[in-house]
Amino acid sequence: MVEVPDSAKDGANSGGGAVPVGPANASGVTVKEDPVKSIFTENIQTSGAYSAREEGLKREEETGKLRFLCLSNDGVDEHMVWLIGLKNIFARQLPNMPKEYIVRLVMDRSHKSVMVIRRSTVVGGITYRPYKSQKFGEIAFCAITADEQVKGYGTRLMNHLKQHARDIDGLSHFLTYADNNAVGYFIKQGFTKEISLEKDIWHGYIKDYDGGILMECKMDPKLPYTDLSTMIHRQRQAIDEKIRELSNCHTIYPGIDFQKKEAGIPKKVFKVEDIPGLREAGWTPEQYGHSRFKPSIASGDNASYQKSLTAFMRSLLKSMQDHPDAWPFKEPVDARDVPDYYDIIKNPMGWRHISPVKQICKLESHFSSKAQAAV
Repeated sequence: MVEVPDSAKDGANSGGGAVPVGPANASGVTVKEDPVKSIFTENIQTSGAYSAREEGLKREEETGKLRFLCLSNDGVDEHMVWLIGLKNIFARQLPNMPKEYIVRLVMDRSHKSVMVIRRSTVVGGITYRPYKSQKFGEIAFCAITADEQVKGYGTRLMNHLKQHARDIDGLSHFLTYADNNAVGYFIKQGFTKEISLEKDIWHGYIKDYDGGILMECKMDPKLPYTDLSTMIHRQRQAIDEKIRELSNCHTIYPGIDFQKKEAGIPKKVFKVEDIPGLREAGWTPEQYGHSRFKPSIASGDNASYQKSLTAFMRSLLKSMQDHPDAWPFKEPVDARDVPDYYDIIKNPMGWRHISPVKQICKLESHFSSKAQAAV
């Protein structure tokens, strides 16, 4: 059964990056200068946390400062020293796991361990047992030493494990029993709680654990697990080039000027059609989003109209909060997952910044109709 401490939930993350832009022209429209610069590759993967860490670790591997080795109890003195070091890491990082059980599995010759070795010192690893006849492996332990966590080792380690297990051991699946703390990590690494491997293949080979959640990962037969960042970079370049052929999304408009202290409140009242870039995107006043809401209250009954507008805005905010795609904005971005996020996004916006009652009252004075509020 695998346990992962909260601080070791290291996954493959994507972060935001700075988009290179050129000077603004007279109309206030900013256009990227270099047509070769990528819309996606430059701001999501190349300078994002995931890709930056992956590339950094790859460079350390190339220079020999970092090694990923798969070893077992083969009697070689140096290998035994590393296995003992890995056993000690498991014992420290997985306190609920009996130490005798850890020693038995790490030193068992039917088990193998993929280790991260930095300057001749083990900093983490994964111990697993390959069942070659059944073409699947069982992960027993997974941990990174405390002072080397959140550096990308967990993801890189898992990628090396998949590459080795597929190419050397001939495995197609991994199974593991994970405790609640480890589930998030394994999901990030491509594991799922839905077991597609037929039970006859694995039943009787792996031990059931009380309180553990059985998870599975199916390995892709062609995916270059140890070079994913390069593959993603090339895919995004291809997508970027195609998008440039079909749209003008590389054109950047200045947007709406909002008050700094009051999130979501524009500095001045404006008309919907004056939003920069809206008409260029193909919007017309006759479109559904503008015409479905029409002021229906006479100007003489202003109180009733304000009440109607308040009720509409409440329902609008609730609809936005309940939308399936609103989940990224419900909680602030964790800097541990995306280290450079707050360096790039200076004024992050989320639902925590919006107090419905307070904001509705202030929004009322800046939008003259439901149509403007909806847009």
